[in-house]
Amino acid sequence: MFIRTIALAVLAMVASQPLAAQSANTPTTAQAGSIPRLRPEMLVTTAWLSDHLSDPNLVVLCINSTPEFYSRGHIPGARQIKLGDIAVTRDGIPNELPPVEDLRKVFAAAGVSNSSRVVLYGERSNLFAARAYFTLDYLGVAGRAALLDGGIDKWTAEHRPLSTETPKVKPAALTISLRPEILVDTAAMRGLAQKPEAVTLIDARPTKEFTGEQLSEDVASAGHIPGATSLYWMDMLVSRENPVLKPEAELRRMYAEAHAAPDRQLVTYCRTGMQSSFDYFVAKYLGYDPSMYDASFFEWSKKDLPAETSAKQ
Repeated sequence: MFIRTIALAVLAMVASQPLAAQSANTPTTAQAGSIPRLRPEMLVTTAWLSDHLSDPNLVVLCINSTPEFYSRGHIPGARQIKLGDIAVTRDGIPNELPPVEDLRKVFAAAGVSNSSRVVLYGERSNLFAARAYFTLDYLGVAGRAALLDGGIDKWTAEHRPLSTETPKVKPAALTISLRPEILVDTAAMRGLAQKPEAVTLIDARPTKEFTGEQLSEDVASAGHIPGATSLYWMDMLVSRENPVLKPEAELRRMYAEAHAAPDRQLVTYCRTGMQSSFDYFVAKYLGYDPSMYDASFFEWSKKDLPAETSAKQ
């Protein structure tokens, strides 16, 4: 009885502490050394999508650059968004974001509203879908968006139905809440490159382009931004034939080897901000809060900024 009385008194003392005091004694993710919380809502399986195709708020978006990718057979009800509508050439730099209002209109015209559950898939093993996710995140409306794990490749491999009909879509009301902090420009990137101890910089290009053994297309400089680590986006997939994400534990190992940590800023880049969209997506899926250098090594090289080469990793 005495022990029970003491225990109740201790609990009462804890409960009576102000919330701020209790929070101050609770270690943060970085302090505790724990891993960031997975965001499982960012990824859906083909089985889940098949079961939810008739959901009234579901919007399936196919992101493509070649018309045939959509017209020869798409997931029933999927709406098409052309890559060129969300990634444009500006000042000679490919794959830049168009004006914000133009982007809002593109997604609204596809029927995306603030209450939509958006599922993305697209060409190149979902690379274009990842770019669309980044774009939605920049617009502040990615909270209910997800990638279809394995994309159309897994869907067709499982002999799920395809359609050649283009659905009639009613434009939706879409309100955006811009998140400029996830977009890094060249001036900011120059500053970050000078303090590698404070930032994790991840290069999503193929390893030979990172090391300098091979030049990226239309890029004069060899190598990578100083301080960067290589994490080729395709390496996070099981295979080209089965382009589902590798298991969470394996992905976490890959990001840990790239020096990702909850208490460090994480920035992805590539040649023109396309491949780095996939690294951005996976980093966020794993619980990090990444940003992306959209103009990437294309503009970095064009401005003749420092680059370094390295031995093959």
